[in-house]
Amino acid sequence: MPSVATAVGETLAALGVGHAFGVVGSGNFHVTNALRASGVPFVAARHEGGAATMADAYARMSGSVAVLSVHQGPGLTNAATGLAEAAKSRTPLVVLAPSVSGATSNFAMDQAGFARSFGAVPMRVHSGASAVADTVAAWRTARDERRTVVLDLPLSVQGESAVPVPVSVPPLPSPVAPSASSVSALAELFRGARRPVIVAGRGAREAGPELRRLGAATGSLLATSAVANGLFHGDPYDLGISGGFASPAAARLISSADLIVGFGCALNMWTMRHGRLIAADASVVQVDVSASAIGAHRPVTLGVVGDSAVVASSVLALLDGAVLPGYRTAVAVSRWNDEPFADLSTGDRIDPRALSLALDSLLPSERIVAVDSGNSMGYPSAYLRVPDEFGFCFTQAFQSIGLGLPTAIGAALARRDRLPVLASGDGGFLMSVAELETAVRLGLPLLCVVYNDAAYGAEVHHFGADADLSTVVFPDTDIAALAAGFGASGLTVRRAADLRGVTAWLESSPSGPLVVDAKIVSDGGSWWLAEAFKGH
Repeated sequence: MPSVATAVGETLAALGVGHAFGVVGSGNFHVTNALRASGVPFVAARHEGGAATMADAYARMSGSVAVLSVHQGPGLTNAATGLAEAAKSRTPLVVLAPSVSGATSNFAMDQAGFARSFGAVPMRVHSGASAVADTVAAWRTARDERRTVVLDLPLSVQGESAVPVPVSVPPLPSPVAPSASSVSALAELFRGARRPVIVAGRGAREAGPELRRLGAATGSLLATSAVANGLFHGDPYDLGISGGFASPAAARLISSADLIVGFGCALNMWTMRHGRLIAADASVVQVDVSASAIGAHRPVTLGVVGDSAVVASSVLALLDGAVLPGYRTAVAVSRWNDEPFADLSTGDRIDPRALSLALDSLLPSERIVAVDSGNSMGYPSAYLRVPDEFGFCFTQAFQSIGLGLPTAIGAALARRDRLPVLASGDGGFLMSVAELETAVRLGLPLLCVVYNDAAYGAEVHHFGADADLSTVVFPDTDIAALAAGFGASGLTVRRAADLRGVTAWLESSPSGPLVVDAKIVSDGGSWWLAEAFKGH
């Protein structure tokens, strides 16, 4: 009979996990090799934090459960920031986390308590007899409840013989059906609205077609939260991202709405600009599969518990073919790329807006954009268009810098048909630069655009020129040369003409990363950051 470690790996493979990531040590050596032997691709990262974020991004962009494999003790604690991001984002992820018994071991820790502290679900493989069932339960919790599960694999159990059990993929649960009364109430609100806006979030990423049809029938303008960016790409009434990243035109239209309906969207301070995008007389509706999510961030006029696609289709059925004029009869929709700006570029540094616009025009439309946190994150989010909801990977729920590079790697592996693009500040890029070697080793044609202001720009702009900024301002780093040391290509960009190097790289059928060290001019504090700091 196989060992427990082997049975866990084989079971996850049989269930169809898409990819595994991790750093291998003594405690997870056998289970990782069992995954690989069973056909699950594995990426050996340079740090567990990077591996966790790669797994998070892969799961988001592929729609399948991903696996993270770590060593006992510090392997799990090293992964904590990436796992907190995944847990807060409700990413379906199974973490294989060995544990030791006995307080005298250097690796001893309260693993279950640690997992709970950042929002993950702790589970356990108890014995050889229950190994397969325990593994299926963990995978099913990850898939069906969209949770990050930390599966404890005690070293004392891994070597036991596992009882063979046939493994079959459990069926998906039925979508949550809304009540008839709530659907009727929502339909009535649409009938009475003159300026309705639909805002889709993470929970509505699979409901794009239904929401487009509902928007057309009700005359609604369409917008998304940042994590659902791209969902309405190509629709003439798509406003783009709502919130701090919204263009001036989009912000005006949303703030003038008399009905805002959030589908799978928290309508939190980021998406609604601390409530400033909601007019005083506007009705607010929140649609979510979880009743506890309704009204968690702000009072709502109506809460509808149900699957976004089912709710949208149900409202359409009640409208019975009617087409309401709504907001679409009197507006012209524009995006950030249409907004004029005063280019602040000098001969030595480039305006980040000019940089982003130029990149948007020269990169292929089939792209997948990963964005790190920090002062620069608004520019790629606003200016780099993406083809659909699987073209934008935004690991920002925990608001940590340094997740961008591993996010881009995980996203690239999930969508090999698209050009992967990382947009990062210099602080975030340098924080995770070890994973550049991983991208080189994998042969990823990854474009890394570093908005380099030689600072932690968010802090510079938050505290202002009158503060002692010596702890957040740094000497200029030659990031292009650093990239070459990892085996990647490097390019320094100080003016738009320097981007010819990106075009040459694209035309070379690249088999490795290009790191663009873009020396950006100070913008005095990006527009989205000014919005974010209001109320803080």
